[in-house]
Amino acid sequence: MYTEQPAPTDDSSPPQRTDVRAALLGGTTFRSLSEQTLSPREERFERTRQTIGLFLAPAVAIIFALLPLNLERQQHLLAAILLGVIVLWICEPVPIPIGGLIGVAAIVILGVAPASAVLAPFGSTTIFTFIGAFILAQAMLKHGIAQRLALAVLSLPGVGKSTYRVVIAFGVITCLLSAFVSNTATVAMLMPTALGVLVVIAQLMQDRGVVKTDFDPLRLRIGAALLLMLAYGASVGGLLTPVGSPPNLIGRGLIEEATGVRISFAQWMAIAAPVCLAMFLVLALVMLLLNRPEIRRLEGVEEYVREQREAQGKMSRAEVNTLVAFGVTVTLWLAPAVASLIGGTESEAYIFLDDRLDEGIVAVLGASLLFILPVNWKQRQATLTWTDAAKIDWGTILLFGTGIIFGALLAETGLAETIGKGASENLNITNIVAITAFSAVLAILISETTSNTASAAVIVPIVIPLCQAIGVDPFVPALAATFAASFGFMLPVSTPQNAIVYGTGAVPITRMIRTGLLFDILGAILIITIVPVMIAVVGIGG
Repeated sequence: MYTEQPAPTDDSSPPQRTDVRAALLGGTTFRSLSEQTLSPREERFERTRQTIGLFLAPAVAIIFALLPLNLERQQHLLAAILLGVIVLWICEPVPIPIGGLIGVAAIVILGVAPASAVLAPFGSTTIFTFIGAFILAQAMLKHGIAQRLALAVLSLPGVGKSTYRVVIAFGVITCLLSAFVSNTATVAMLMPTALGVLVVIAQLMQDRGVVKTDFDPLRLRIGAALLLMLAYGASVGGLLTPVGSPPNLIGRGLIEEATGVRISFAQWMAIAAPVCLAMFLVLALVMLLLNRPEIRRLEGVEEYVREQREAQGKMSRAEVNTLVAFGVTVTLWLAPAVASLIGGTESEAYIFLDDRLDEGIVAVLGASLLFILPVNWKQRQATLTWTDAAKIDWGTILLFGTGIIFGALLAETGLAETIGKGASENLNITNIVAITAFSAVLAILISETTSNTASAAVIVPIVIPLCQAIGVDPFVPALAATFAASFGFMLPVSTPQNAIVYGTGAVPITRMIRTGLLFDILGAILIITIVPVMIAVVGIGG
């Protein structure tokens, strides 16, 4: 964990030089105010934000719980608790994982659901994906694979000369991978490399005198831009194929069942490709405008990277073993997608592989190889020790576990359905344009506090009968809701990839909220305008 730099002993002492590698690669995670290096202005803002949140969170929860609303008791209490937790997440009077755990405790104590049912999601496949992927990432960081890959990316022609190009290059790589590999796995794979790139850039800035000697590398805007590009780029790329993310498969299946029209792999990609392209262009613009890197030109980076690569020398046995474990994991993750490309999602091969190669099981299997592949057989020294593995970011795992809990309860108590139906009735939605906009916006709002999968599973079944009731073809609104369910960029619990990058400690919650809110709004506009056009062009639907 990153520790606060010690204060100088007297006014004449020079500031201590920040150890960039230790700060960025030393197991950083959620940091309290005392662990950060802030300017006086930033410190005043953070103290005010946290103090307000400490009192506002319980006040909001209690006041909402006492309002005379026409809701079932469980739904009413769940909504009150969720609002209070959201305030805790935004204002951070306590570490974000603790805010979620407070909400979970309140759910059980107030009788919304029994403890056994509430805590069950901690055993979900997403949690095991986090654990396995984080252990693999820990090995990549420990043995220098992340730094080696980072230098390889920076050495690509033209990329390493500009921080803007570095951010965009990572976005492109993330989008392409997440079209076939799960969004969570993609970000978990690339996050160590992104941190490695950030180390190189931060050290270069430090050596060139661009930043103060004792600067905090976890507060760099370039770091926030790079890591948020990974998280958001994965969501964008995941839209491209039916197997890119679980909401795609859920929405596709529900639409086909309701309309009787099959959406082929090629048809899905034809509809999604313009949406993804437009969203990526907007994403790059939003990311670099709201998180403008401290420097644009990376002068001398080619020489710097060349020197660092020469200093690394040949790959060690530990690095080779790490790559083997990583390669096995990625291959197994990709196998169902490859089968779907060859034989389609209805083929026996795809069904067989998809049923057995569960994402979480593959992640922990790949991580297990790190404790089997030897570095020194005589001494029985494996590639990774349990002491190393225990350093993974358990806070992020706890955080997203609580997010899954709230998502599951939103569906099980019927609160999400109540919100959807109540909103549609009060807004008097009667035409396809209005219901498409309503579907997309509602899916985004729900996905902010629950998983994308849960958002699609809750919203699409609401949208389809709503369309049928008013005599509107459900194809366009339901597909818009499916795409929008992959959104939710404002909070760490909105998506697993948000949680992963926030857990690095290099993305302040205020930056995530500000950037995510703007991208949510622009993304909704793109979905509402492009999806109907592309469905008409492809010629499917009513």
